[in-house]
Amino acid sequence: MDDDQFNFNIRKYLKKVGITSQPGIENAVRSAIDKKSMRGDENLDVKITLSIDALNFSVEINGEISLS
Repeated sequence: MDDDQFNFNIRKYLKKVGITSQPGIENAVRSAIDKKSMRGDENLDVKITLSIDALNFSVEINGEISLS
């Protein structure tokens, strides 16, 4: 295994996750604010689950996104 290439490919995938999910989160928050179901100053609890079926691997990553 080429450790450098492996590390690069992991980082490339994780960047894709961030780039793909950010617009969805932004749109959902803006929509909730427009519908008055959120004020826009909340802290949102977030969770992402990453799994690799071939390795029987799963990790849950929890965090928080502040809107102000």
